[in-house]
Amino acid sequence: MKRLIFLVIALILIAVLGYVAYDLSSSAGKSDPKVASLDFEIKDTAAIDRIIISEPNGNEIELIRSGKRWTDKSGGCIQQIPVANTLEAAFNVRFKGYVPDNSVKTVLNRLTTLSTKVQFFKNGEWSKTWYIGSSTQDHYGTYMLLESEENGKSDLPVIAEIKGLQGMIGPRFFADQGRWMCTEIFAYQTHEIASVDVRYSAETENNFTVKRQGKNFKVTSNGKPFPSVDTSMVYRYLQNYKMIHFESPNYDLNKQQIDSVKRSKPFCVLTVKSVKGATSVLKLYRKKSTLDGTRTDDTGKEADYDVNHLWCVLPNNELVQCQYYVFNPLIM
Repeated sequence: MKRLIFLVIALILIAVLGYVAYDLSSSAGKSDPKVASLDFEIKDTAAIDRIIISEPNGNEIELIRSGKRWTDKSGGCIQQIPVANTLEAAFNVRFKGYVPDNSVKTVLNRLTTLSTKVQFFKNGEWSKTWYIGSSTQDHYGTYMLLESEENGKSDLPVIAEIKGLQGMIGPRFFADQGRWMCTEIFAYQTHEIASVDVRYSAETENNFTVKRQGKNFKVTSNGKPFPSVDTSMVYRYLQNYKMIHFESPNYDLNKQQIDSVKRSKPFCVLTVKSVKGATSVLKLYRKKSTLDGTRTDDTGKEADYDVNHLWCVLPNNELVQCQYYVFNPLIM
């Protein structure tokens, strides 16, 4: 009987100690008045409607909530996943620890001059600003500083982390316009396309046009109609336009080189017209290969250009890198 009583008491003590340990870890720093004023997290992220990210190198991006999507400050398309990562960080950021006393001055100086600045606005009003510095030596925390409407700008740098994740916070926040650029080129449903025209500068025998005529389609090559058209094949071809993205912005060419590409003759011009009257023209250029020797393209011909990537000038005159894997079903 005594052994049973001791066992019950031991189990109760273990449960109490476990609860205390959990409570202490989940509320780390909350009872500390200095940390209580360093409330980095934003729980009502649905109220965030504007974010400005500024890097020490002068790059800046302004993100605006527009309904269920986010745009840049001019209403242009941006990638949505980095915004989701930003909002997730705002929701899950938490205090991890203090900066050692002998390092506070150094960390503070670096945060003042070399930090990434992130301004959050809720319902049109400024709410908080994060100053994100470098990572700690073990890379499991990030030096940060907070400025808020309630407490002003803190002079106490701390170590922060994202709950449930190990690693640095900084890489989630960047202002490089290229990395934010929306990669979507076409997102047409089949019934939204009025016509497609493919024109080659050299191999003109490969030119073709697909044009909607009521419920049917007319397919021609250099003005001559195809003798017979398989409507199901035309539908399969037009379905390729549901999700066309470019691979990446131009990171290889300088302004002079970009102008040189644009002045040259594209090997192919792709024109898509929607039933609503919008027209998109893409100019496609060969990309010089960085490899020695010749390669073989998808047709089996020897090629002295990059057989995987090409340059594409978008309707907004932006030069981007695309993949033949994505574009060959549209132009061949």
